[in-house]
Amino acid sequence: MDDTHVEAFAEAASDGIAFDGIEAAVEGGRYVVETAAESETTSIADLDGLAASYPEYISNWYFWHAKAPQAEPRWAYLRWLENAESTPIPDRYDQLREGLTTTWGELSITVTLDEDDERVYDLRHVDDTGTDADSLDAYDDPLDARTLAKHDDRDRYRPLKTAPTLQSGWMFPELGPTELVQTVDFFYPATISNWHRDREGELDVTHWRDTVDRQTGIYGVVKTWDRGDGYEHVNWVAEACCDDSQCLKRREWQYDEETDLDVDGGSGEFPCREPCSLVIAGARQWTKLEGETSQTYEFELTPSEKEQIEDIIDAVADGEADDIREADIYEGANRYRTRFLRAKLFDDEGNPGGETEQ
Repeated sequence: MDDTHVEAFAEAASDGIAFDGIEAAVEGGRYVVETAAESETTSIADLDGLAASYPEYISNWYFWHAKAPQAEPRWAYLRWLENAESTPIPDRYDQLREGLTTTWGELSITVTLDEDDERVYDLRHVDDTGTDADSLDAYDDPLDARTLAKHDDRDRYRPLKTAPTLQSGWMFPELGPTELVQTVDFFYPATISNWHRDREGELDVTHWRDTVDRQTGIYGVVKTWDRGDGYEHVNWVAEACCDDSQCLKRREWQYDEETDLDVDGGSGEFPCREPCSLVIAGARQWTKLEGETSQTYEFELTPSEKEQIEDIIDAVADGEADDIREADIYEGANRYRTRFLRAKLFDDEGNPGGETEQ
């Protein structure tokens, strides 16, 4: 064990230590120590005896007081990653030597102990959990996460950083505690701090009505959608944008302080405290579209064609259209079946044949 760890622990014991199952103090020039794993208090005369008797407890104490970032949200997050509040030191160190893996959105985080019992963090995409390191691109600068988060696996720009579209094929193999939380923050900005506020009961939530009321300029039009006629339209917005399939956050905002929305807020580990800019941008467009006067149209469809149109809408809405192969001719959203339907029903100007406006 590093002498620095023992010396720092011994110095702190002069003022008394009570942390993660160990209590230590100095009495009559000797170190008096008791752990959760032992029922008796031990009196030790020198630093060598202290180090030999409690190496894991001392190493653990030193990490959390001298190496882990001391900002409370980051400190709490790192402890959460290794179940520190519920797993005693001997068991926890056994688990850490094997490697403890936790998911955070689409991130897979594994914390292990190296040969010196120092914590090392491996960060990668959940789809790459268990993948040989030689098959992944390795990074060590937290700033690289900002670049990786910009585009998905098809090189399309990701306007929402918490969308479940993070590209795979990379890893940060040997991060320290500070670098780990920095990297997570670059992938998912503010999720650690909001997670901590939520755990402490201090999450400041801005609901739909308050968010809409403060919109100005081109986004001010969203205010006209709230006419006191209820909030069904906000249910539609939340169902469209805030489902687990679209965003990894857990929606905590509602219609207003007194009125909960009727749709589920999702199951994400980190909370969403207010309608995001993507939600407001979508609401602006839907406000304009919903302002149109309704009309009735009649089309003649076979029962199978009606089901196919439903399949096409579901496939596009759920992001599954690209997963339907050309050979999957029995799928309603199959490209060839859709092209056949268009050829049959639409004229050269793109109008549905036989369209009748009422």
